[in-house]
Amino acid sequence: AADGLGSIALDTTQLNMSVTDPTAWATAMNNLGMVPVGLAGQQLVTGFDPSLSMMTGITPINPMIPGMGLVPPPPPTDVPVVKEIIHCKSCTLFPPNPNLPPPSTRERPPGCKTVFVGGLPENATEEIIQEVFEQCGDITAIRKSKKNFCHIRFAEEFMVDKAIYLSGYRMRLGSSTDKKDSGRLHVDFAQARDDFYEWECKQRMLAREERHRRKMEEDRLRPPSPPAIMHYSEHEAALLAEKLKDDSKFSEAITVLLTWIERGEVNRRSANQFYSMVQSANSHVRRLMNEKAAHEQEMEQAKESFKNALTGILTQFEQIVAVFNASTRQKAWDHFSKAQRKNIDIWRKHSEELRNAHSEQLMGIRREEEMEMSDDDSGDNPSKKLRVDDSALAAQAYALKEENDSLRWQLDAYRNEVELLKQEKGQLFRTEESLTKDQQLQFLQQTMQGMQQQLLSIQEELNNKKSELEQAKEEQTHTQAMLKVLQEQEINVLTVALVNQDREKNSEKRSPGLKSEKEALLIGIISTFLHVHPFGANIEYLWSYMQQLDSRISANEIEMLLMRLPRMFKQEFTGVGATLEKRWKFCAFEGIK
Repeated sequence: AADGLGSIALDTTQLNMSVTDPTAWATAMNNLGMVPVGLAGQQLVTGFDPSLSMMTGITPINPMIPGMGLVPPPPPTDVPVVKEIIHCKSCTLFPPNPNLPPPSTRERPPGCKTVFVGGLPENATEEIIQEVFEQCGDITAIRKSKKNFCHIRFAEEFMVDKAIYLSGYRMRLGSSTDKKDSGRLHVDFAQARDDFYEWECKQRMLAREERHRRKMEEDRLRPPSPPAIMHYSEHEAALLAEKLKDDSKFSEAITVLLTWIERGEVNRRSANQFYSMVQSANSHVRRLMNEKAAHEQEMEQAKESFKNALTGILTQFEQIVAVFNASTRQKAWDHFSKAQRKNIDIWRKHSEELRNAHSEQLMGIRREEEMEMSDDDSGDNPSKKLRVDDSALAAQAYALKEENDSLRWQLDAYRNEVELLKQEKGQLFRTEESLTKDQQLQFLQQTMQGMQQQLLSIQEELNNKKSELEQAKEEQTHTQAMLKVLQEQEINVLTVALVNQDREKNSEKRSPGLKSEKEALLIGIISTFLHVHPFGANIEYLWSYMQQLDSRISANEIEMLLMRLPRMFKQEFTGVGATLEKRWKFCAFEGIK
């Protein structure tokens, strides 16, 4: 029994402790809470206090050290487990038959700290059960049943493994042979709600820690936020205009300009400044095209150097293949061994394959160059020249259109400023401030007249270009359609400007009468349409409605008819800046005084 207790309580192979040493043996048994006895059964140390489970004058050993608890550390898998008799104060535990299979256990629940102990003797008390199982670890609760089983809850999960080791032992109370004082223990994992709740809390805590760690890692790896973009002001706009002219700061400045426009910073007062910044951005298009041309030139140079290098490599391949072919001739071939001939033949085939592949690649490059040269040569025929001339005319027309749009936008800006000055003027008496505004108004009117003259000169140039573009009408249908649209837009703008000027001079004159029954019918339909649109409608909306009734009518015809009747229909400007729109309204009896 003493030998079995020593093999269970102490791992002599790890501690290198001789079982014949009385002091070491007594210390080990004292930490197990047993009376220190020798191999022959005599008491080794006096003054043992079982209630304290220690001896005076001897430092207790931590039972958590491997090999120092009731259950020894798991032996190697190739060594069979040998269980020995365990002596306790109130009972004795006899090991099961080693020839029998190990006792079965259920699947371990997550976070299990509770074990089921069955097969207890009928006379076993909680004190005896605690005496046996407290050597496995700290016990927090014991729930004993009247049917010879109990549940034991430990403080930690690893203590359950030590308790499972006792499964299969026969427990005998004292030295009694009564059937009620003996029983075979069956220790198994128990599923307790407290264990599962603590395990879930621990898992949630670990998950929170993991989420916090990931969040900290993401915050650390997140790139810094871009700097905030300042709000629009005249000072910031002046600085931004300078940055737009600088090539190195263009990318940063264009981002700020885009943000301002998307925020809606453009209004009547700032429209001219924003237009100048947009024009500065447009000036970088030529620089970008030059950079693209430079990169294309570098690419062509790289292609040329690659072709030259490939030609040199192909020449060397030809020389190597020539060497192999010379080696296969009768003069040299007979002097090589069979293995050497085989290697030379393999090398020759491999070199020929590589040479053919490089030759095809080089021929492909040359074919591409020949195709490009043939495309360049085909440009000498008359049809190509005509296309080039047409494209030049289209480019000139596009440039004139851009210039015309620019002048029209400036004219709209000046008109907005004139309307603002008129609104500020109101019905106040003429003071020094009003006289200054009148001078500004006169200056703006003179400027408008100059812009109208420029528009007239542009119209004459467009008419000249139109006669030239009509010759290439069959081949340049897309360009002709664009010029037609441009012509209609410019005619509308000039017609509206001239009619407004005539209306200011001849506002008291009576409008001419209707010429035909068709015009009377159109006026009736237009009056009804505008009457149900109290806020007015633009000429495109009105023309789309009239197209459903008569597909041959044009927007210009409707607008001329409306301008001939100023007392019945009036034109107003609505919107601000880019949303400025001209709308026609039905005056009804307002124009008759």
